[in-house]
Amino acid sequence: MATIRDIAAKAGVSIATVSRVLNFDETINVSDGTKKKIFEIAEQLDYVTLRERKSKKQDFLNIGIVYWYSDKEELEDPYYLSIRMGIEKRCLDEHIYFTRVNKGDKYDKLENLDGIVAIGKFANSDIEKFNISTSNIVFVDSSPNEELYDSVVIDFRKAVTSALDYLISLGHKDIFYIGGEEYINGGKDKVKDYREETYIDYMQNIGSYNSNNMLLGNYTPADGYRLMKEALSKKNPPRVFFIASDSMAIGAYKAVIESGLSIPKDISIIGFNDISTAKYMTPALSTVKAYTDFMGETAVDLILERLKSERSISKKVVIPTKLIIRESC
Repeated sequence: MATIRDIAAKAGVSIATVSRVLNFDETINVSDGTKKKIFEIAEQLDYVTLRERKSKKQDFLNIGIVYWYSDKEELEDPYYLSIRMGIEKRCLDEHIYFTRVNKGDKYDKLENLDGIVAIGKFANSDIEKFNISTSNIVFVDSSPNEELYDSVVIDFRKAVTSALDYLISLGHKDIFYIGGEEYINGGKDKVKDYREETYIDYMQNIGSYNSNNMLLGNYTPADGYRLMKEALSKKNPPRVFFIASDSMAIGAYKAVIESGLSIPKDISIIGFNDISTAKYMTPALSTVKAYTDFMGETAVDLILERLKSERSISKKVVIPTKLIIRESC
């Protein structure tokens, strides 16, 4: 059986540090990275603390955090980054060990797990691989099978409708859409985007839908810039925009400024997500707030609840959004 001395030697820290970390001493002043390293080594060596042996406590929970995008893509669109940070924060609060797996990794890292939190959209072939490791799976930002899996989503239809209602209330009618496209199955199948779908339905209902008033790309500042440039180059350029991602809105702002126009005098823009930089843009961006960190926390809570209660019926949790009115419309 492994000892604290074994773990300390492998981690390059003192025996006292290992003991305090493994017993969740909140007063110890070491980095999260060091704590994670100690827990990883303890897991590798199958170490069990004296306190656990005496009280016969359950071993540490171990979950996989799977996200369907690369690290680069995560940095370009903080929406998913914020969800992941919410998951990891709750795991640290609950003393849960976690393993990260992104789309560039192999799913064989998902072994001996108590649960999986899957962020984003996944093909059936991916989900089948998750099931090999555990049936306790929570999806965040998608709900592929509500009968089998827990999920945490937001009400995109209500969120987009509130944004469009606001623009209409300002007297706007011809509203242009800039959004993104996402794919699964190696880029073969487009994922349904409820923001785009809701926009189309809404504009059709008020008699103002025009398929030429939509431009799609990636959810990145670079494509927001490119698509806004394209929109403003039209013969009769639009003046009001719903942009389905604040990250894209950042690039769109730059394109507007380079065109010699001003926001909101010449161009009105409303975004989506309320990323941390939205309120610091000039002018501050009006947007729809998605409580992404809370989405992540809720996903972990669902795993803990299912493990504790042995619940067999799946849950779908819908997190509300909030229209944030600032200065860009």
